[in-house]
Formats: sequence, structure tokens, C-alpha cells
Amino acid sequence: MTMGILCLNRCRSFIKRLYTRKIRIKITDLRDTQKLFSNKSGLEIGGPSKFFENKGLIPLYRYINKLDGCNFSTNTIWEGKIENGNEYKYHKYKKGIQYISEASNLSLIPNSTYDFVLSCNCLEHMANPLKAVKEWIRVIKTGGLILLVLPNKDYCFDHNRPITVFSHLLVDYFNEVEENDLSHLNDILLLHDLEMDKLAGTFEQFKARSLKNYDNRALHQHVFSISVLIEIFIYFHMEVVQTYEGQHFVITGKKIKG
Repeated sequence: MTMGILCLNRCRSFIKRLYTRKIRIKITDLRDTQKLFSNKSGLEIGGPSKFFENKGLIPLYRYINKLDGCNFSTNTIWEGKIENGNEYKYHKYKKGIQYISEASNLSLIPNSTYDFVLSCNCLEHMANPLKAVKEWIRVIKTGGLILLVLPNKDYCFDHNRPITVFSHLLVDYFNEVEENDLSHLNDILLLHDLEMDKLAGTFEQFKARSLKNYDNRALHQHVFSISVLIEIFIYFHMEVVQTYEGQHFVITGKKIKG
């Protein structure tokens, strides 16, 4: 009986993942989201992203006044080859400054430069997420916004992995963990569902790529829930403005202290 229930639950989970892949549900208060970012200038970490295009989950690009971008390397598996300078193309003829820098070290950007920061499917790749979020808060003005989009593990190859608790993130933060950290690798190799990540190849190929994670940043270092994201914003005295739970988690926070 127990085995039958287990198989049934796995079947239901698979059907749920399959169904949500075919249907894209936009955030219910989308108009409010657009108003928050309309005619403002910001920075996107790890973009551009289809999520913010006209047909995306949160079509913001066309409403934004100006957007700069930050990527960790001049050659990534998502964007290909990119260059430092005025070449961050994010929407039709719109473009901003392209920074090549660690997302957790934006030393090229002065304090309180932007109205907002966008980050889509990026924070989970970071070994020290709190260090990154603190830096993103630094570069936005008081009253500025941070919008994060992260995968919901129930709908991706992380579904076997446990959610990273906030206390773990805090330990990494105080221990000043760097982006070359591979302390989670054994657990990732054990629990990563390669059947849902065809681009990773075989186990041997996935392991080889993962050992070079500092060069490619493909690993999901941490697994998030909306509650953990809320804890992160509260820790940094951010006001939680908006949350959404679906195939992805979306959270928007406002900087209330200078």
C-alpha cells in the first residue's frame, strides 16, 4: 500500500510538472508590477531574460527607461560572447551599459545609482547569495526595488533536493564563501535529476562540467522557497512589496533604509 501511494504521488508530481510546462500563467497583479518599474532606470543581473520580454512572465523591458546589465564573464553558456561597454541590448533598439563583473562585487557602480535591480534565474547559481543581495541593495536608491525570479524546485531538476534554510545562507555569508566553492557538489551530483536536464548530458558529462563551475556557473548552488526569499529581504530591512508562487518564485522588495 505504501509503495502504491508513493508511486501515485510521483505520478501526480510528474503530471503537474508536465502540465505547467505547457501553460504560462502571468502574475495576477501584472499592471501593478509594470507601474513599479515604468520609466525607471535599473540594472539587470545575469540577463537579458525572456521573462521580461513582451511575451514573458513579467514583460517589463518595454516600460523601462534604461537598463544596464551585469554578467560574470565575457563568455557564458547563456549569452555566448559579450563585451564590456555600451552593448547591453535588452529590448529591440534599447541598450545600456554592459558590465563584466561578479554579481556579488559591483565595485564599478557607485552607491544608490539605480531605481531597481532585476535578477531572473540567477541567485540560485550563487555560492553566497546574501553577499550578492547586499551588493544589489547598495546600488539602488532608498525606495528602490529589487525583483527576483527563481525556479520552484517542484518543476525542475532540483525537485529531489532539500530547500536551503536561511541559517545555512547566513553561515555562508559570515564565512565569506567565494564563488569557487564546491561544498555542495556531492549532494548536487546525487540528487540532480538528469532526466529533466538533458543539456547536462550524461552523469559523467554533468560531473565534469560541475567541477568547472567557477568557469561556467551552471550549478544551482542553493534551492529556494518563497519563505526563504522573504527571510532574505527581512534580514536586509527590505519591505516585501510583492510575491508570486508558481513554476517560478517571484518576489519584489523595496529598500527602506539608505
